[in-house]
Amino acid sequence: MNYVFIPMNKEYANEIAYNWKYNGVYSFYDMIADEDDLKEFLNEDNWEGRYFAILNDECDLVAFYSYCFEGGIMWIGFGLKPELTGRGIGTEFVVAGIDFGIKKFEYKQDYIMLAVASFNKRAIKVYENIGFQFVEKYMQKTNGGEFEFIKMKKII
Repeated sequence: MNYVFIPMNKEYANEIAYNWKYNGVYSFYDMIADEDDLKEFLNEDNWEGRYFAILNDECDLVAFYSYCFEGGIMWIGFGLKPELTGRGIGTEFVVAGIDFGIKKFEYKQDYIMLAVASFNKRAIKVYENIGFQFVEKYMQKTNGGEFEFIKMKKII
């Protein structure tokens, strides 16, 4: 699948926030599961140079990506449309987003970072397969509770 990265807009942000519903334990990733995350995601002031809608060849919204920089290090975040999860496209999707971010931001550091909920073994396997390595576990307040996350790092 080809992925076209475009700046986030209100139509796509609302579709992601209110229409994307994940099954089972993955409902943890529904945007409405955390009021603060939802507010940040829907705030248009946060979008420029940070949030991107991802379209396929038919111009259908299939995913989103976010990029932020802490101490010069690029952190990536993303979400794949619920109907597309578990179909074996995670690797190509994550790699496409990394490649886009490196090019778009002319990123020159040695590594990138991401964080993932520790229960999400499916995602962790994808990340490990493309070279991400465990950094540390930590607890984060989100979705009305405190959950264990894993920081992962990929040398580029």
